[in-house]
Amino acid sequence: MRRRYFRLYRRSLITFGEKRALFVQPLTYMNRSGEIIGHFIPKHFQVENLVVICDNLDLEVGTIRIRQGGSSAGHNGLKSLIEALGASDFVRIYIGIGRPAPQEGVIEHVLGRPTSPEERHRLDEGIALAAKATIALCQGASVEELSREYNRKNGST
Repeated sequence: MRRRYFRLYRRSLITFGEKRALFVQPLTYMNRSGEIIGHFIPKHFQVENLVVICDNLDLEVGTIRIRQGGSSAGHNGLKSLIEALGASDFVRIYIGIGRPAPQEGVIEHVLGRPTSPEERHRLDEGIALAAKATIALCQGASVEELSREYNRKNGST
């Protein structure tokens, strides 16, 4: 009997001019992202070159925020990464998913789908902004300039 291999992540190496970026999507729950980091981060990797894109309950749906370093702020996925890396100075691009409705639990909200076409559209816009910011980082833009540009947009394009 043949056993199928389950990968813990999906990856793609992309070239931006003379720079290369490794994009990794965990196939584990975000809360366990730290478990896979050792599979693709070299031993002497500079943590400040890592960009993590994740959800944020405290931001309106589709709003993005960019920052470097900081605590996990209660986000278990970031906590897992910080513990595995032994450092927290990586770049975070947060995509707002908003707070759950009163009758909806946090877990259901985080793992669920948008509840309306308008919410789906705003989330898609936020994802597009995060992708644009990620590409700009890969092309040499600084976190500071991207923070000024995207953080003040507050989700509007």
